[in-house]
Amino acid sequence: MYHELAAERIWKYNPKIKLVILLRNPVDRAFAHWNMQRFRGREPLDFFDAVREEQTRIAGAPPTQARRFAYVDRGFYGRQLARLFKFFAREQVKAVKFEEFKENQPKTLASIFSFLGRKPLRSVRSKDRNVVPYERAMNWEERVFLYNVFAEDIAQVERMLGRDCSDWKL
Repeated sequence: MYHELAAERIWKYNPKIKLVILLRNPVDRAFAHWNMQRFRGREPLDFFDAVREEQTRIAGAPPTQARRFAYVDRGFYGRQLARLFKFFAREQVKAVKFEEFKENQPKTLASIFSFLGRKPLRSVRSKDRNVVPYERAMNWEERVFLYNVFAEDIAQVERMLGRDCSDWKL
């Protein structure tokens, strides 16, 4: 969803396609993205410094590299959903909250399979992927700062999807 041309390209490929999108609390997503980059040795800056430098770094990087530094930018789901809904009817898009998926995978997977018009799987072997140890926890100042950055967008996502995202709020 983040890449501006993706929705149109998918629509040109198959305008009737059904899409499943996974949305994670944007505050937690931003910090996890930064942590993953630190773990991989690709991010020398501390979190707040990386966030402050994000727009400059994105602007100076080739498009294929810019996503590496888009810790905050990738979490603005409202504009991404708006772009998606220019091409696809809401009935073609199932939005799943990451937190609900983690909390109740069987129920969430059953709803996804139902949306896709498929029978649910009898059993699913769960395996976490892309899990790395956190260098440190997000501190309260960082959490409050990011929540304030995302607050308006979270409200927009709630309106667009008709979903409660109060668990993403402070």
